[in-house]
Amino acid sequence: MALTSGTRLGPYEILAPVGAGGMGEVYRARDTRLGRDVAVKILSTHLSSDPDLKQRFEREARAVSLLTHPNVCCLYDIGSQDGTAFIVMEYLEGETLAVRLRAGPLPLPLSLKIGVEIADALDKAHCEGIIHRDLKPGNIMLTKSGAKLMDFGLAKPVTTMLGGVAPAPIPSQDAPTMSARDLTSPNAPFTEHGTISGVDSRPASRFPK
Repeated sequence: MALTSGTRLGPYEILAPVGAGGMGEVYRARDTRLGRDVAVKILSTHLSSDPDLKQRFEREARAVSLLTHPNVCCLYDIGSQDGTAFIVMEYLEGETLAVRLRAGPLPLPLSLKIGVEIADALDKAHCEGIIHRDLKPGNIMLTKSGAKLMDFGLAKPVTTMLGGVAPAPIPSQDAPTMSARDLTSPNAPFTEHGTISGVDSRPASRFPK
């Protein structure tokens, strides 16, 4: 559902569209309470209309919202209005790594800087029991303050009969591979829908630090 400028979702006033993805549309909006710009993601219809998916999404979104790190895009809020479910995130100015790579190879110092920042962000997430599972250039924003890991996405976790999280299967040699061009393409594949990707039900203490 496309939103027009001036539409209100609770305290958030839509300013302009930013983009679209597998989960729905993303808009730049204004938080009228705090006077700051935010990114509002409108969830796809099938997510908003399915009570079980919506409840599971909201529960796991709360887990991701507790993940604070200078190189992770913050999740501020979740909400629903007139049947439209949405999440509110930190609004980032810059360009994605996917866009930057289209201009050519990165200088080695910049590549190392981005790699260290994203690795540190992932380490923090893992220590909190959260696995991104959709790491790609399109989910890394390059800002003035550094690289930011975005969009933990929606995916259906694989669980065992005992309720634990099963390890991801090892791809076979015949499995299709993706080139750098595939990863930076606007049509790069999205994760499957269901829940926030990689939120692990195991205690965080079981992850090595």
